[in-house]
Amino acid sequence: MLTIWGRKTSSNVQALMWCVGELGLPYTRHDAGLIHGGLDTDAFGALNPNRTVPVLQDGDGAPIWETGAILRYLAATYGDDGFWPQDSHPRAQVDKWAEWAKINIAMEFTVPVFWRVIRTAPQDQDTDAIRTAVRELEHKLMIADRQLSHAPFLAGPELTLADIQLGHVLHRYYDIEIVRADFMHLRQYYDDLCQRPAYREHVMVSYDSLRIR
Repeated sequence: MLTIWGRKTSSNVQALMWCVGELGLPYTRHDAGLIHGGLDTDAFGALNPNRTVPVLQDGDGAPIWETGAILRYLAATYGDDGFWPQDSHPRAQVDKWAEWAKINIAMEFTVPVFWRVIRTAPQDQDTDAIRTAVRELEHKLMIADRQLSHAPFLAGPELTLADIQLGHVLHRYYDIEIVRADFMHLRQYYDDLCQRPAYREHVMVSYDSLRIR
C-alpha cells in the first residue's frame, strides 16, 4: 500500500497520482499544502525536510520526496518493460524525454504562465510577460509536436514515464485563457490522453480553488 501526502490540485501531485493510476496501484492519499496546511508540522518535517509535496511512502519504506525521484521509483518497482524499460539504452530514451519535459515544459509553464494567469489577480496581470512566456514555452512544445508526429507517445509506441511528465501539464495549458499555437500532433496527443480513465481522474481536476480573483 502506498501512502501519499499532497493536495489533489498540485500539479506535481497530479503527475504522481496519474502514474499510480496507470500502474493500478493501491494507495491512501492525505491532503496537505495550501488550504489543507500540515506542511509546518513536525510529523511532516520528518517525512520531508523541504516541507513540499508530494511525498510517498511505500509500505514501511523510507519516505521519498522530489516528484521525479518518486516517479522513477514507481516506474522501476511497478512498471512493465514498456513503461520503464529494463535495458539501459531504451530506458535512457524514456528518461531523456521525461527529464526534458520536466525542465522545459512543466517548469516553463507552471510559474511563468499558470501562476501569472491563475495565481495573479486580473488587475495585476502582466499581459506582455504572459505572452512572452507562452511564446518561449511553445518553442519547446514545438519539439514535442514534432516528436509526436512520428509516434503516438513521446518516447515511442507506448505510454511511458515521459508521458507522465509531459502530459500532466497539458490539461492546464489547454484549459486556461491564453492564446495558443496550433500544434496538430500535440493537440491530438492531449485529446487521446483525455480518454484515459486515470488521466481524467487525477489530472483533469478543477483548479478553481487556486484562482486569485
